[in-house]
Amino acid sequence: MLLRLAGPLQSWGERSAFSPMRDTASFPTRSALIGMFCAAQGLARDESEAELNRCAGLEFAIRIDRPGTRMIDYHTVGGGLPKQLTAATSGGDHKGNAVITRRHYLSDAVFTIAVTGADDDIARIAAALHQPYWAPYLGRRSCVPDEPFLLRASVDDPVRELMEHVPLSLPAAGEHPPPPEARHIPVAFLWERYPRPQLPDDAVTLTANDVPISFAQHGRSHGKRRLHRTTEPLAATLRGDQATLHQRLIDYAKKDT
Repeated sequence: MLLRLAGPLQSWGERSAFSPMRDTASFPTRSALIGMFCAAQGLARDESEAELNRCAGLEFAIRIDRPGTRMIDYHTVGGGLPKQLTAATSGGDHKGNAVITRRHYLSDAVFTIAVTGADDDIARIAAALHQPYWAPYLGRRSCVPDEPFLLRASVDDPVRELMEHVPLSLPAAGEHPPPPEARHIPVAFLWERYPRPQLPDDAVTLTANDVPISFAQHGRSHGKRRLHRTTEPLAATLRGDQATLHQRLIDYAKKDT
């Protein structure tokens, strides 16, 4: 399965649960992606344990078409109101004062993701994403995904598609594109399992604390995983111009129908 996560804003919280500083990882987290799959199937937080077990076998490869620009929103809730109208507390009271948070976002980012797993798991998730019970969003409910979102629901080798066939998004404003005569474009990837026998010398290995163990409202927990960041030379022909990119993406997605 192939997903394209693009939109004006994305936010992939990794460390700050309910703190005044709401961070974002620089890429879609495993927890957020699996949570998206659960929500599309209509599973509440306390009903998702079986699906978490099934999704444990999924592998994700992330192509960073455009990393986006980090921005911070100064956010307030409940200022200037009587206490009984301010934000509620977990103990049943109200905070009384305005709740102030600084929420981090990625602006104008684009990620294309290859999802590999058992055929029945991929088919179930793809069907839910095609007709979701709860609409997918890019980390926060205010972050609506662009279209096309689900590029392909059934792919024999999604990693190869990611590296050889899925159209590349255009560079961000101000980014220097490769010269017209360039035959390849360097593109960053994040791998749970690198597809070749040996990692390149310039690969960077990092640890993310984003493996969902429980989504329970009062018992959320996560484990760690290892990721490898590499830069891969992709064919320059994968990147079109602004006028044709959207149509090329739609044409690519229609190959699966």
